[in-house]
Amino acid sequence: MFQRPLAAFAVAVLCMPAALAAPPSSTPPSPPAAKTAAPAWVARSNADAQVLLKTLAEFNPEFASQFGLPGYDDKVIDLKPNVDVRAREALIRARDTLGAKLAKTTDPNVREDLEIMIRAADRFIESSKLQDQYMLPYTDIGQTIFQGEFGLLQDQVAPARRPHALARLKCYVGMAPGCAPVTKEAEALFEAKAGDKKLLGPYKGEVEQNLANTPRYIEGVRKLFAKYKIEGAGPALDALQKQLGDYDAWVESTVLPRARGDARLPEAIYADNLKNVGIDIPPEELIRQAEQSFMEIQAQMETLAPYVAKAEGFAPTTDYRTVIKELKKQQLDRNTIEPYYANVIKQIEAIIREHHIVALPRRQMIMRLASEAESAAQPAPHMDPPPLVNNHGERGQFVLPLGNPPSGAGKNEVYDDFTCKACAWTLTAHEGRPGHELQFSAMVEHGVSLARSLFAFNSVNVEGWALYAEWMMVPYEPPGGQMIALQLRLLRAARAFLDPMLNLGLITRQRAHDILVDDVGISEAFAREELDRFMFRSPGQATAYFYGYSRILQLRAHAEIALGGQFKLEQFNDFLLSQGLLPPDQLAEAVDTQFIPAHRAH
Repeated sequence: MFQRPLAAFAVAVLCMPAALAAPPSSTPPSPPAAKTAAPAWVARSNADAQVLLKTLAEFNPEFASQFGLPGYDDKVIDLKPNVDVRAREALIRARDTLGAKLAKTTDPNVREDLEIMIRAADRFIESSKLQDQYMLPYTDIGQTIFQGEFGLLQDQVAPARRPHALARLKCYVGMAPGCAPVTKEAEALFEAKAGDKKLLGPYKGEVEQNLANTPRYIEGVRKLFAKYKIEGAGPALDALQKQLGDYDAWVESTVLPRARGDARLPEAIYADNLKNVGIDIPPEELIRQAEQSFMEIQAQMETLAPYVAKAEGFAPTTDYRTVIKELKKQQLDRNTIEPYYANVIKQIEAIIREHHIVALPRRQMIMRLASEAESAAQPAPHMDPPPLVNNHGERGQFVLPLGNPPSGAGKNEVYDDFTCKACAWTLTAHEGRPGHELQFSAMVEHGVSLARSLFAFNSVNVEGWALYAEWMMVPYEPPGGQMIALQLRLLRAARAFLDPMLNLGLITRQRAHDILVDDVGISEAFAREELDRFMFRSPGQATAYFYGYSRILQLRAHAEIALGGQFKLEQFNDFLLSQGLLPPDQLAEAVDTQFIPAHRAH
């Protein structure tokens, strides 16, 4: 899915959730958790971060308000003429201001944070230039509006903020002073460059999926306003429905004729995507590493298969594919899945505490099911993170979709990958604890600087920890849970070679489909979601799991070898979480210069 670089950053920070959507379960904010007193340098760094944060907020205020920055709840994304040029100019000013601060700063921690933010600004600028050079500026307005409204209309948002959703909606549809309909602004941006035949349009399959999702987004917004009893929204909601209908008609007549049939991006754009998610090796090397890992994991699964079959009472077999199919027959329904997952969460937390894997908060974790609208925006399990600025007790939420809404007529495709009993273990470890939920709550509660929580973010840092969390829990899980954990690790290796191979033209979509369905063993619904993800939802992002996980394993091995008997797993994991979202090289430096010296025997 093509998104403008600044908007893409807001989504990228949420890449675990990747999109926001439907009404959550009734879970009000808990009392703020006890926070570790942040060092004085963090306050100074956070003050410096306002320069870049406010620049991003100027062009994507939905991002700002969702992450807790006050003053942006009634404002909407900037799609006015020449937005990319104006955004780059603003980012250059912000970068230069940060550079001037760096020249005068001596504190090593603040200097490191300033360097993180300067590099982030450079990434945004470079990505914007590449998009201008190669791509037509197409925007999925239905999803943009849906995400913006959901950011304000949910149980964990303070009630006093929710009425701003109507002010934001009126701005989206041009019913507020100084606001024009964002649909018209998006049309004008596209048409201003449509005459340049060198520029590529969006992928046809992406556009068709977006058109099919529009009614789901309209219904989702109406349900949000009804749930929270926002009075006086009727005219704006009706205007929204009319304008999105007109926008879809314009997309069909103007965008689809320019849509490309080949999903592959220009090599420079794909290389930039890989860089932005944190891949710092050539795609060819990533493919080689992932292919080797794929074979090794398959061998582990074949070894485990007869033990799982015996433990579960299946017919004897050494075929892991057969075992996975049998495990998936043990399905949970909408009425039983949340209680079952809640029980698994309790068992995992007990294991973590008993074996001193990582420090846990005392409060409960939130897990909820996704609606159809939310599944349209993000059809994979994900974690909605809490606000990282001005957090008042809001918590992250593990969100579980039950289907993949189709792009055309017909029934929704139903997953069996996340709703089987054995599946609950590794999904909880990844999205919940000790994975994403713990990772983001630790940043809020430990007072990690904004530079290290927002601007150091990339998918390698985030997803690497979550897959590492899965790996740590495998020895303690029941046999069926162990098999599904290996299956999903096999999927992450497959992603790391299929995504670049598809985008470099080295494999067909059909062959990639067959590997996912026949060798990895995922459902047709999940396979379609994965292939769409590789080819247009987020090309390059899916490679981050395997690579980030590999880098953390290398780092842990290095620390264990260096410390020997002085190595304590809980101390190591707590240290990693306390560093925020540092990229692998900077995290390795922190382990070498801080963790190992602090724990080496004297």
